[in-house]
Amino acid sequence: MPLISIGIEMSSGGFLSTRILSIGACVLLSVLVFAASPGAARETVRFKGYSAGTIVIKTNERRLYYVTSEGEAIRYPVGVGKAGQAWAGRATIDGKYVSPAWQAPESIRKDYAKLPPIVPGGSPSNPMGAAAMTLSGGGQYAIHGTNNPGSIGGFVSHGCIRMYNQDIMDLYARVSVGTEVVVLR
Repeated sequence: MPLISIGIEMSSGGFLSTRILSIGACVLLSVLVFAASPGAARETVRFKGYSAGTIVIKTNERRLYYVTSEGEAIRYPVGVGKAGQAWAGRATIDGKYVSPAWQAPESIRKDYAKLPPIVPGGSPSNPMGAAAMTLSGGGQYAIHGTNNPGSIGGFVSHGCIRMYNQDIMDLYARVSVGTEVVVLR
């Protein structure tokens, strides 16, 4: 990319010519410096042991696998339950919601008493992000987006599975109500 030359007039009457990088070069440099590691990006990987259409969450890896065919899955980075709040087992997706409102469960309200009764969908303070898929078993857990992308890859939730908003939208389009979800430690 070409460099752009600008001039700044000095109060002493001198003229300073300075070269700056174009915005495109600055963006490229920022991407190279701040890009997530390759392991943090959604990618297609080899994966065995589950049938196509199954979601498998490996909490110790902080990864969600959506099995696309025999021996292959899309791997997504996720945030998972904190110590003492993680769970393992089987469930199914029992609801799908875009830009959902959020009502904190009682377990969260204990820790955050100042939360409003309901946080509207689309609000920057709504932790559900762009979409949510609720899991069978009482409505306590969901796979959802986030308003805190820095939490992805950590043990950060009260048991829900957090995804980058672009990833939850990708997964949302691939699955339907009734999809099997397997959560492993």
